[in-house]
Amino acid sequence: MRKMILTAAVTALSVLPMGMSAQGNIHERSTEYEWPADEQVVENLKQWQDLKFGVLLHWGLYAVPGIVESWSICDEDWITRDSTCTYQQYMDWYFGLAEEFRPVKFDATQWASACADAGMRYMIFTTKHHDGFCMWDTHETNFSIARHAFKDDARRDVLRHVLDAFREKNFTVGTYFSKPDWHSQLYWWDTYGKKGRNVNYPIKQHPQRWQQFVKYTHRQIEELMSNYGKVDILWLDGGWVTKENRGQDIDMPGMAAMARSHQPGLIIVDRTIHGPYENYQTPERTVPEQQLTFPWESCIPLSDDWGFVNHPRWKSPQRVINTLVEIVAKGGNMVLGVGPTPEGLIQPEAVSRLKEIGQWLKKYGRAIYGTTITPRYHDGNVWFTAAKDGKSLFAIYQLNEDETVPAQVTWTGNLPAKGVRLLSTGKKLKTKVTGDRVTVTLPKQMPRESFALEIN
Repeated sequence: MRKMILTAAVTALSVLPMGMSAQGNIHERSTEYEWPADEQVVENLKQWQDLKFGVLLHWGLYAVPGIVESWSICDEDWITRDSTCTYQQYMDWYFGLAEEFRPVKFDATQWASACADAGMRYMIFTTKHHDGFCMWDTHETNFSIARHAFKDDARRDVLRHVLDAFREKNFTVGTYFSKPDWHSQLYWWDTYGKKGRNVNYPIKQHPQRWQQFVKYTHRQIEELMSNYGKVDILWLDGGWVTKENRGQDIDMPGMAAMARSHQPGLIIVDRTIHGPYENYQTPERTVPEQQLTFPWESCIPLSDDWGFVNHPRWKSPQRVINTLVEIVAKGGNMVLGVGPTPEGLIQPEAVSRLKEIGQWLKKYGRAIYGTTITPRYHDGNVWFTAAKDGKSLFAIYQLNEDETVPAQVTWTGNLPAKGVRLLSTGKKLKTKVTGDRVTVTLPKQMPRESFALEIN
């Protein structure tokens, strides 16, 4: 039975169309933005916007068999499972993975080093996905890594080690937390059958049960905000948990006030819920079509999947760099999804890609970090950012993977007053301005990569 169910697990989401939104697990961004009223939060947001590049670490039970997060236990139509086992058998198998999740090679310093080498400046760690399995030593449930197969290991309070390792590398740190909890009887109650991703009982008929869930959720958030040192971002997933959807009022005002009593100025990201607690927007697997003037972050996995899977299809470093360039020119940040192995390491294939991205940023990072948007931000393969002091513009040429470096780069607008330099070397380049058209002649034998020019 275990082998059969494992096969079902592996295939459960392998055919998921990547563009799914309303019917799948891809979250679209809100269409409006509301700036926070708290001046400290606004200041922290501005500092966060300067960071530009971060990592989102998905790690949980789903890493053991190498399947896509915890979506396979949801009974929505877009998810398929092997019909040779019952839904309950599958659930029992999945939750039973807690007795197999023993990451004996867990090394948070390896994670932090790999991400620092990539040029990342902030991190978000998945403390609890929708399956309810907690990656910290919570006192609210026994369903945590600290209470099962890993309980006798000195590193069992995983979150503490992760946050400490990244803080040691001067990262801004954040905690991902799922508002729904599919393991909790206060959210998915066995008295009722499952009904998709939502609470599976009528809240109006059982208001006390729902209030118990709200208190349970708040207590877990309080653990995260009070027991693990300074936390900069609280990243809440599960945007369907909202008052407007089946009355799933999680009391965000109370939660936010409590969290910020422990972490003043905390950035809160209540994903897809427009209002005072969606401090920045989070388009998933996509980049907005136009430049945006408020805080936002595109969430892009390094492979096709957020967590560890057995046969990943990796994005190339060049593709990641080009995506980062477009995002920054449009005013956003990019958080790159990386899934550690069930043993607790980041795979060599991921480490090598991260290192190559970081090497590019060492040469051209001044055109990325701490920059701001410019009204004319795009012309063909060229994207523009601006230094905050107003003294320089940056033109970043987005080299396609099958393209060789051109002899010249041209664009319209953003004219130089003094000249154009190659950012990696500081070398002044031959530049011709004809009307509003700029033509820059590049050095011979340029490396085959995207590159940035400084316009003065």
